[in-house]
Amino acid sequence: IKEYHVLGVVKDFNFKSLRDNITPVVMMLSNNNGALSIKLEGTDVKPYIAKIEHKWNQLSPNQHFEYSFMGEDFNAAYRTEQRTGTLFLIFTTLAVVIASLGLFSLAAYAAEQRNKEIGIRKVLGASVSAIVRMLSKDFIKLVVISFLIAAPIAWLVMHKWLEGFAYRQNMQWWVVAISGAGAIIIAFATISTQSFKAAIANPAESLKSE
Repeated sequence: IKEYHVLGVVKDFNFKSLRDNITPVVMMLSNNNGALSIKLEGTDVKPYIAKIEHKWNQLSPNQHFEYSFMGEDFNAAYRTEQRTGTLFLIFTTLAVVIASLGLFSLAAYAAEQRNKEIGIRKVLGASVSAIVRMLSKDFIKLVVISFLIAAPIAWLVMHKWLEGFAYRQNMQWWVVAISGAGAIIIAFATISTQSFKAAIANPAESLKSE
């Protein structure tokens, strides 16, 4: 049995992907020339590569010189997650834009259908804010109902995805709440443009045919 002198014990740390649990690791000082780790400062590292290769050939003349950057190796470990995040961002943006266009069109159609009603309400003294609120509340209700249906599904999908990691951040309730509030704000901003346009229109134009 070979004895070793322990120089120190450190706290567990991740030396693999965060998908895996931390396992014991032993680092030993030896004369093995199979690998070399070097810390470089600066952005232009090309001049150093040639010097390192020259020194490597002196230490291990029979072993081919190959190198990689630790930052790139770490990025490669989570490249799938980065691509997934980019795709989700793109499709989420497209979904928000398409949904906003749909809401804008529906709001314009609803305002046109209720054009005479809006004119009568204005003649009877209804304020612009009251008319905007009247035209917007039905759409906001639909957005809230949609969010209540989608939130549990999104929570479940994210929870299942995070289960693939041994070390992960738990989903907080306020993240879902902020996303719901954002959806309502975007929907209201989209609808209110048409609602406000209909509310400030001259009621004589909509009632002149009556």
